[in-house]
Amino acid sequence: MTTALTGHKIGFVGLGNMGAPMARHLHAAGAEVTVWNRSEGPAETAVADGLKRADSLPALAEEIADGVICVNLTVTEVVESVVFGKGGLSEKLHEDALIIDFGTTGVPATKQFAERVGGNWVDAPVSGGQVGAEAANLTIMAGGTDANFSRAKPILEVVGEKVTHLGPPGSGQVTKLANQLIVAQTIDAVAQALRLAELAGVDSGKVREALRGGFADSRILDLHGDRMVRRNFEPGGRSTWQLKDVRLICELAESIGLESPTLQNCRAMWEKFVVEDGNGDLDHSGLFRVYE
Repeated sequence: MTTALTGHKIGFVGLGNMGAPMARHLHAAGAEVTVWNRSEGPAETAVADGLKRADSLPALAEEIADGVICVNLTVTEVVESVVFGKGGLSEKLHEDALIIDFGTTGVPATKQFAERVGGNWVDAPVSGGQVGAEAANLTIMAGGTDANFSRAKPILEVVGEKVTHLGPPGSGQVTKLANQLIVAQTIDAVAQALRLAELAGVDSGKVREALRGGFADSRILDLHGDRMVRRNFEPGGRSTWQLKDVRLICELAESIGLESPTLQNCRAMWEKFVVEDGNGDLDHSGLFRVYE
C-alpha cells in the first residue's frame, strides 16, 4: 500500500461512481480524507471504509483549512453552488486552500471560479470512466498555475496514471472537451458502422472483431462496440452527461469561432437520443438505438 499522501488533509465533495473510488484511493495512500455528499448512502459507505465525514460544506472547508479540497460533480452550476453558494465551501474556505475540480466544467466558468478563489484552483477533468476510477489509472488533464499544479500533482498521481499539465486555469477543461468531441463523434460513428453491417446482413460482432487492430480500432470500438453488439446499455457513463459535454463543446466552439457541421450534427443526434427519446439514463453507447 502506498503512503504517498501521509500527512495530507484532503476534502472530497461528490461521491458518485467516479468520486467514491477516487476518495478511497486517496485514503489508501495515507491521506486524512474528509468527505461530503448530498445523499446519505455514499457518505455512510465512506465512513464505513475509514474516511471522515463533514456535516456541511463550510465544516469541511474549516476542517481542511489550508489543505486541498477535491470536487467531483456533474454540472457547472452545481460546482458553483457547492463552492460559492449559500452554505457552500467559500463560507469557511481558507485563503490558502487549493480546490481541484475533477469534473467537466464550462471553460469560461472555470476561469471565473479560479479568479474568485485567488487563483488557487486546478481544473483536472478526467477520462477513463468508472473503470478507470476504480483502477486508479485515469487520464487527467490539468489546468492551473505551475505552483498549484505542483501542489496538486501528488494527489493527481494517486488517482491517475497519465497526468498532463496543459497550462493556466481552464486549459484542462479545454482539453477534456476536445477529448469529449472525439468520444461523442466516435460513439456515433461506431454505432452507424455496426448498424450498417447488421442491415447489410453481416454479423456486427464479427465486424467489430475484424476491425480491431486496424485503423478503425479504438477503446470505443472495443468497449462501447461490445455493448452495442450485446445491446447492454446499463449505465457506466450516462448519456445525460455526454449531452451535457457536447453542449459545452458547442458553447466553446461558438465562443472561439470554430464552425463544424459534423459537431452540430453530432449534437442533434445526442439531443434526439437523450431529450426527445428520453434515454438519458442509458449508457452513452446506447446512442446505437437511434439507428435501430
